[in-house]
Parts: sequence; C-alpha cells; structure tokens
Amino acid sequence: MAVKIRLKRMGSKKAPFYRLVVADSRYPRDGRFIEEIGYYDPTKEPSVVSVDAEKAKAWIAKGAQPTETVKSIFKKNDIL
Repeated sequence: MAVKIRLKRMGSKKAPFYRLVVADSRYPRDGRFIEEIGYYDPTKEPSVVSVDAEKAKAWIAKGAQPTETVKSIFKKNDIL
C-alpha cells in the first residue's frame, strides 16, 4: 500500500480550499482518505496554512510520501 500525503480540494468553483490528508495513492484525489492532518487556504492574503506537525512527522516516519506541493508547504512551515 503506497501512502501519500496530499491535498484534497474543497470549496466552491474559483474559490479553492484544501485539506492535507493521508491517503492510499490508489484512491481518487477527493475520495477516501486515512487521516486529515491540516488545511491550506490559498485565497487569503497571505495564504493560511495549519498543519499538525506531530501527525505529519509520524506519517513520514511510517513511510508516507508527500507530494511536491505538500513538500513545499512542509518546508515553509519547518516540518521537513
């Protein structure tokens, strides 16, 4: 089972809001997930990010791979 940490798109058309979730890579983008670890709102200025760092580090230690976008969010918040 390949586990990814990725963004789940929420919100209405032209007003995206994302949740950071841990999901099996075989599931669709907005489908089933294992655990929610935070959120990201790019529509605000500056963009709002909230991540549970303990859960994120625990999942990375278990072998979960963050996507490129999530990896950059983690670097900005000093999680990686």
